[in-house]
Amino acid sequence: MIGILNRLMEQIEQHLEVEIDFDELLAGSGTTVYHVRRMFSSLAGMPLSEYVRRRRMTVAAADLLEGQDLLGLAVRYGYGSAEAFGRAFRAVHGAGPGDVRRDGGPLRSQPILRFSLTVEGCVPMDARIVERPEFKLVGHSARVQLIHEGSNPQIQAHIASLPVSEHARLKELGNTEPAGLLQVSADVDADYREGSELTYLHGVAMLDGTVPEDLDTITVPAGTWAVFRTSGPYPVALQNVWASTATQWFPSNPWLLREGPSMVAVLERSEDFSTATCELWLPVERG
Repeated sequence: MIGILNRLMEQIEQHLEVEIDFDELLAGSGTTVYHVRRMFSSLAGMPLSEYVRRRRMTVAAADLLEGQDLLGLAVRYGYGSAEAFGRAFRAVHGAGPGDVRRDGGPLRSQPILRFSLTVEGCVPMDARIVERPEFKLVGHSARVQLIHEGSNPQIQAHIASLPVSEHARLKELGNTEPAGLLQVSADVDADYREGSELTYLHGVAMLDGTVPEDLDTITVPAGTWAVFRTSGPYPVALQNVWASTATQWFPSNPWLLREGPSMVAVLERSEDFSTATCELWLPVERG
């Protein structure tokens, strides 16, 4: 994966002035665009699309300071007008093209990223591969914003809005793995952008049985799952496992992320939920 990402960085530099077709650039690499976008955002801390935008505006700033025409730059870098180019330029540099041309700055350059391997892995990751038939995720869903660190207040408010009796009812409906009450994230942006919207479902997994009409349902096709177990401070330990899947587990194993919901099963928890034992279920396919 490290080699694939570095080759992609080189190819992006050669395609800054044209619309980038990532399917074409990654053809024959043995991976998928979805997996690469998710791994890039986890490792680089920004979406792949944002990196491309920053690199374009970094190179465009040099062209601008050489006195090149603003409309010509807009066309060269794929913008429909000088105004659209100016907005993108300001979003990256914090100043408009006119300000930069007059004052020489400020400029916020995006260096070309290079990925390298750090030898870690001293602590084995507790993971298993599971094949599951089609099943349903059943519960109460809401649209929330993605937050990478700390508790998500929108999710907390959604769960708090449910009566205690509803948790017990949901537990009785669950009849397949993952067991117990689940925290489900679906329709997640492939770039995993902070603040992007996703569907959060608080519910259970059902293999069969009648779904009550007042509950939301996500049908999950048959497929393979990588399951990671973690124990410790909640949600920090769980979020650390999320990060480690990108930095350690996926680069070391022949599996790729595929589209589908991710699920967290809380197996044990302290009374105040400050610590917990969880399983993280990620949809995968053979690379």
